[in-house]
Amino acid sequence: MKLIVGLGNPGEKYINTRHNLGFMVVDELGKKMDDGKWKVGVEDGGWKLEKKFKSQILRCAQDDNLILIKPQTFMNNSGLAVSAVAEYFKIQPQDIIIIHDDLDLPLGKIKVRLGGSGGGHHGVESVIKELGTEQFIRVRLGIGNLRTLSGEHKGNSISVEKFVLQPFTHPESGPVKHMIKQAVKALNLLLEKGLEKAQNQFN
Repeated sequence: MKLIVGLGNPGEKYINTRHNLGFMVVDELGKKMDDGKWKVGVEDGGWKLEKKFKSQILRCAQDDNLILIKPQTFMNNSGLAVSAVAEYFKIQPQDIIIIHDDLDLPLGKIKVRLGGSGGGHHGVESVIKELGTEQFIRVRLGIGNLRTLSGEHKGNSISVEKFVLQPFTHPESGPVKHMIKQAVKALNLLLEKGLEKAQNQFN
């Protein structure tokens, strides 16, 4: 069984913010794979809130070997949701794919890897803590950083915390849409061909 996790924060105020890029990707993945095979949930166009898992979940009706989730714990406690789902369904860490924004990559860049530290990303660090291992797959999505910003933020003092909780700017919207489409392709490749193939194509 494979578990695909998009990291983000719940609530309307965080929609389309940089930190919610993981949510955006699993939403898009769900739409692309929606050919009648998803078990229809009661909320949010097929996503079902499962309180015992602290997540919104998409289950596959035709293939019980795939689950998509959006943790509803807020970013810093994402690991609580991931570990709850993994433990219940007996999913091994190497079969877990975490999708998250990454300040260390240029806007639009995608990297796929297995293991490694959280790199300062509190959501990933929470997953590592709760699973007790770093040995899960990450799809890292570049959002740029404070040094590469232009436009309204250039020369302004802005914290990392504030930066990741802001929406993408208009000039960023094109590259972000393309990155989301590429991330969906990377996930499909991971599921169909495995880690090495995905790394060869996207890293």
